[in-house]
Amino acid sequence: MGGNVTGRQGLLGSAGLPELPIYHDTTDVKAVAIIPARLASTRLPGKVLRKIAGRPMLSYVYQAARACPKLHDVIVATDSQAIADVCDENGWSCALTSPAHRSGTDRVHEVAQTVAADVYVNVQGDEPLARREHLDVLLALMERDDVAVGTLKTPCSAEDVNNPNAVKVVTAPDGRALYFSRATIPFDRDQSGKLRYFKHLGFYAYRKAALDAFRRWPESELERSERLEQLRFLENGIAIHVAETVYDTVGVDTEEDLRRVERVLTTG
Repeated sequence: MGGNVTGRQGLLGSAGLPELPIYHDTTDVKAVAIIPARLASTRLPGKVLRKIAGRPMLSYVYQAARACPKLHDVIVATDSQAIADVCDENGWSCALTSPAHRSGTDRVHEVAQTVAADVYVNVQGDEPLARREHLDVLLALMERDDVAVGTLKTPCSAEDVNNPNAVKVVTAPDGRALYFSRATIPFDRDQSGKLRYFKHLGFYAYRKAALDAFRRWPESELERSERLEQLRFLENGIAIHVAETVYDTVGVDTEEDLRRVERVLTTG
């Protein structure tokens, strides 16, 4: 599955933070999508192989990624032989990874050690409403030479504003993420009703140096509290840049999420 990764490593600056390299001419970057997928989900075991309209959930995610022409390859990263067997049956690229990983980013990092690329795209395996357009917007963001980590947001629907399963994100005017939370942020103290809420979508893109830095750091306090792995970057001083898309998704964590996705896919 390719040779050793030749990506450049970040160095520690005077403040103790990684000085990630500056990248240029990124319109022709080699981008590889990696889909972390596991069976041992605590809230909905085996969810990535659950059938939606007669097809395993993972098939929707894989085909959406495959539809993006900017991606050089799409690889499922799993610790499950059952998932690997489904990939083999369908002709999908797959890498067996360690069962010890605590996050999808850890799984992406393992694959990145043997698959060389300029940008690694993390498309979570429980996002069956993923679309090519999500990846187009995300990879356009990574054409900027100052972006080490990128992700997506979409306007938050009224039903998701107070839903802890729908992660909210607040960004600065330049698009940098200020915080991600399962809580309702920002808080409308004066009840003006004028605030705009944005939902975070489970798509990430990383430079290799950012991935390496993530793996060096221990799980952070905020990450552990919110159960949101992206907070490890923010707590360690790495900016996450956020692009906006009009296409919402439903990350599947419960039986109700599964039924909701099936309604969307079967009614068009």
